[in-house]
Amino acid sequence: MLLIVASKNPIKVQASLIAFETMFPTITWTVKGVSIPSGVSDQPRNEEETRLGARNRAEGAKKKFPEADYWVGIEGGIEEVDTDMHAFAWMAVIHKGHMGEGRTATFFLPPPVAELIRAGDELGVADDKIFGVSNSKQANGAIGLLSNNVIIRETLYVPAIVMALIPFKNPELYRIGE
Repeated sequence: MLLIVASKNPIKVQASLIAFETMFPTITWTVKGVSIPSGVSDQPRNEEETRLGARNRAEGAKKKFPEADYWVGIEGGIEEVDTDMHAFAWMAVIHKGHMGEGRTATFFLPPPVAELIRAGDELGVADDKIFGVSNSKQANGAIGLLSNNVIIRETLYVPAIVMALIPFKNPELYRIGE
């Protein structure tokens, strides 16, 4: 089956493949990462904008590659909570005209990273500056940097993609295919 991931980021593509192989182990997957715009700001700043970005990416992938069987959109975002800032990501999966969604766990960002984001940087850029690394968003990401790689972006994303696949694993309960 053909799986289109609305990103060329290898972490997002690999996390999607792992989640699909885990949920549907008897299916052979062909996965392709493609660049699809989110239709939201480069650094989504709340739940709604982040969720919309994931949905838009999945819908855009479906329009661009209608021959596929599944389309995945992944969008990372941040949100201010009291005086702190937390990070998370939304996943959207489309199959047979239905959408499943999942969300990652939340983790709080350190004040120096939050200050750079408030000044206009994206999370990945702020992480690179604070941690002295390059292109962390295509590697372990903020979660990897902050947890000393106990959790990396891939391991953060897989459970959320699995959650987005629940309706497709249980189509009779979600009335998929009717």
